[in-house]
Amino acid sequence: MVAPAAPLAMTEGQREVLEALAHSRTAEVRQVQRARVLLLAADGASNVDIAQRAEVSRPTVLAWRKQFEADGLTRFGQVAKGRGRKASIPDETIAEIVRLTLQETPAGETHWSCRGMARRVGVSKTTVQVIWSQLGLKPHLTETFKVSNDPQFEDKLVDVVGLYLNPPDKAVVLCFDEKSQIQALDRTQPTLPMKPGRAGTMTHDYKRHGTATLFAAMNVLTGNVIGKCFDRHRHDEFLRFLRLVDTQVPRRLQVHMICDNYGTHNHPNVTKWLEKHPRFHLHFTPTSSSWLNQAERFFAEITNKAIRRGTFGSVDDLIAAIDEYLRVHNDDPKPFVWTATAEQILAKVQRARATLNSLSSQ
Repeated sequence: MVAPAAPLAMTEGQREVLEALAHSRTAEVRQVQRARVLLLAADGASNVDIAQRAEVSRPTVLAWRKQFEADGLTRFGQVAKGRGRKASIPDETIAEIVRLTLQETPAGETHWSCRGMARRVGVSKTTVQVIWSQLGLKPHLTETFKVSNDPQFEDKLVDVVGLYLNPPDKAVVLCFDEKSQIQALDRTQPTLPMKPGRAGTMTHDYKRHGTATLFAAMNVLTGNVIGKCFDRHRHDEFLRFLRLVDTQVPRRLQVHMICDNYGTHNHPNVTKWLEKHPRFHLHFTPTSSSWLNQAERFFAEITNKAIRRGTFGSVDDLIAAIDEYLRVHNDDPKPFVWTATAEQILAKVQRARATLNSLSSQ
């Protein structure tokens, strides 16, 4: 029996580039396959398993591993010698562009532009665009993140993800959250409709008519949402919403609610109510980990589809629009499908912590 190959060694910067390329929707298929192969190799998968999962041959996997071990990302995406159109940009120039993009920033600026990089390296801006596109590098974009410092992070993560992937029998799992301070904004002039060749337009200024808070609990299995708007989000409103959930979920079912660590969820009056209603079980996400709660994804949907571009002359108009969206959504609900295991998430968090620790020690 042939022993599996050792995990492919790569830096955090190389992994970030390959992960971005592996999830790209615009890069060439061959490059996406190659990025996935290298990432699987770095995770320790066998060459045979990698070939099957990436739908390439085992010799191809071996060739790509060998080239990465020799050149890193310098020659990534280039065809074999003697095949295809000859490269017009020297490998050294490509390597320098990649190095500058990942390791340096231009003087007085936070990130590289195509023109700035082109001036620095002595190539055209189109060349820089092509190289960045091929490698999935996007220095003009950033994504927000925060690694949780919750001492119970792992326990809470396993608890929440376990409810998603293996929900208990004779129970309903609800993702709960509050979307507070939703503004009822009224534009100062009428909105102009879209027409061929021109997008719809609205004024940049607005009138404020007050705010509302949406309490929502989404059924993980069915996608159905129990929602109600309140003028505030204290523990009193939370208790009123719990009573609403209690009336809408069949008595024979246990109720597991995933929520964040907002103080009202642990208020003494809430604790007393939960003791009198033992079928309710609250599960808390780790601090700074709102992405674990699928209710956040639902709030993004309702914001994009019903609130952001809306015009509301009063809070009542805003609430009516929210209620209408909930009604339409519940007529044909679609649940979000959770696929990441706790182990996969923990591995990614551990890599992020290792990177943060290495930066803080410099």
